[in-house]
Amino acid sequence: MDNGLAHEESAFINFRRYVPDPKEHGFRWVDIKQLRFSAESVADRGLLATLIGHEQFRDDYAGGGVLPDGTRHGPYWLRLITADLYEYIGQEKAVQILREWMDPLWDVPTELDADLQREVFARLAAADGIYYLGDLGDEAIHDWGRVHDCFHEFVLIDRSVGRITLIVAADD
Repeated sequence: MDNGLAHEESAFINFRRYVPDPKEHGFRWVDIKQLRFSAESVADRGLLATLIGHEQFRDDYAGGGVLPDGTRHGPYWLRLITADLYEYIGQEKAVQILREWMDPLWDVPTELDADLQREVFARLAAADGIYYLGDLGDEAIHDWGRVHDCFHEFVLIDRSVGRITLIVAADD
């Protein structure tokens, strides 16, 4: 356990794997990290704070992976991210954000759609709480954080199974 959370598994969906033309997928990808928490865990904001302090959160999502002593999270300086920055949103809003990011005019390949349904949309449907990290502004962007054109982060809390899921959908 690390700060009350135990990393269970991760998944990575690279859109490039599903299409023959590199320009077609827009360099999009989704990273999913699942962590287990105990049934006696604190309220949602406490779980968010615990997640922010977890080693798995120290990922710049630029190819380096998780860095135990990392100072970056996606495009942002880690020290500037707090639990209060996450907005509680409904499933419908989360799906809308993801669908708009994927491009509503793009015909998603069948295999990619099935993988997204299983790995992302089914998890959104099962979550008790969905939190979204909005744009933190220019002052929070780290020295090379603009490598991401779009960066969407969701934290799903599913108390029925004691699981918190971090979903990052981005392109670079």
